[in-house]
Amino acid sequence: MREVVSINVGQAGCQIANSCWELYCLEHGIQPDGYLTAAQKEGPRDHGFSTFFTETGAGKYVPRTIYVDLEPNVVDEVRTGAYRSLFHPEQMITGKEDASNNYARGHYTVGKELVDTVLDRVRRVADNCDGLQGFLVFHSFGGGTGSGFGALLMERLSVDYGKKCKLEFSVYPAPQNASSVVEPYNSILTTHTTLEHSDCSFMVDNEAIYDICRKSLGIQRPNFENLNRLIAQVVSSITASLRFDGSLNVDLNEFQTNLVPYPRIHFPLVAYSPVISASKAQHEANSVNEITAACFEPANQMVKCDPRNGKYMATCLLYRGDVVTKDVHAAVANVKTKRTIQFVDWCPTGFKIGICNEPPQLVPNGDLAKVERAVCMLSNTTAISEAWSALSHKFDLMYSKRAFVHWYVGEGMEEGEFSEAREDLAALERDYEEVASDSVGNDEGEEAEY
Repeated sequence: MREVVSINVGQAGCQIANSCWELYCLEHGIQPDGYLTAAQKEGPRDHGFSTFFTETGAGKYVPRTIYVDLEPNVVDEVRTGAYRSLFHPEQMITGKEDASNNYARGHYTVGKELVDTVLDRVRRVADNCDGLQGFLVFHSFGGGTGSGFGALLMERLSVDYGKKCKLEFSVYPAPQNASSVVEPYNSILTTHTTLEHSDCSFMVDNEAIYDICRKSLGIQRPNFENLNRLIAQVVSSITASLRFDGSLNVDLNEFQTNLVPYPRIHFPLVAYSPVISASKAQHEANSVNEITAACFEPANQMVKCDPRNGKYMATCLLYRGDVVTKDVHAAVANVKTKRTIQFVDWCPTGFKIGICNEPPQLVPNGDLAKVERAVCMLSNTTAISEAWSALSHKFDLMYSKRAFVHWYVGEGMEEGEFSEAREDLAALERDYEEVASDSVGNDEGEEAEY
């Protein structure tokens, strides 16, 4: 058994989780009340559930997940929503007052009171597993609970479960449209705190996904549910090979081994293809070659940065559906011939491939069309440092005036932590620069000067 425990922190984490569990239930034929659908009961037993669901004595399947938010509203929607009888009531943990977009409240004051309860529940869920693979932690960088409490939880998880892998799905602040003024503070503080504790962090930013929804799906005004359903497909692809059969399976630990060349450089860029609406679906062939090439287009990537300006260190392609190895190798060979896609010269192969036989599931009333095959690409590229430098720039503008800092200091945080976190991020940007320029005998010449 290879179980995975999902922990969803804050509003963004809980709402993404709603879309993910909706999708997992559809994939495994589980009804919103936790019991199997008639077709699933009669058909051949698929034992993939146990990765994400525990079976109770009554034959009901309960998700191995924990919802945490410092205020009750978001989780109450789940408690009263369509899937209310699916989740274990004790695994929905809420506080009384929220972190009000303040990292320090989530990490030092309000969050401190709740963290032991949460860890207690995590331990209970983990003890129910035969072979715990690791944790998936969903949170946002910009909010108070997502950043502050998320960071606190990651610290404590690495103490308690040091050897287990911890993958994060982080909602990175969008460059143009922000939901709070202090996002740059929260993001840089949480990155500084979790840099050592997270094994791999998949970043998605709302703006990039808004653009994908607008351009590819033709949704004029996407709402969070549209965005989250797209993210859910990515999360599902990442864990698909733990749950379904395939010709090339990928384990959670394999992501780190193949995507993280140096411990600090663990922020892969996520892309998913094909993203097409039902009206366009009939006009597309969706050959393996097409969907693979689409993942390398900047328009399909889930963080605003241009991979053509950077170099790839490693790329993981997770195919699902009707895909044969021969086509995949041909598609990869095709990608390697392109001038725009450059790899660092110390990583000549650069591709990790996973193939899972189960095609992506169609969500009723969803935006994505039913397709026979899809690919999710996770690539570690030096271009993502563009996103970090944009964030650092915003941080510097505010911090040079010490704007809003008193709210953080008032919650028991030291001002020195700001400059420490900022230096850590500057070091991370330098690490990316060095990786890109480490090439010996560089033909461009300029890059070797660092």
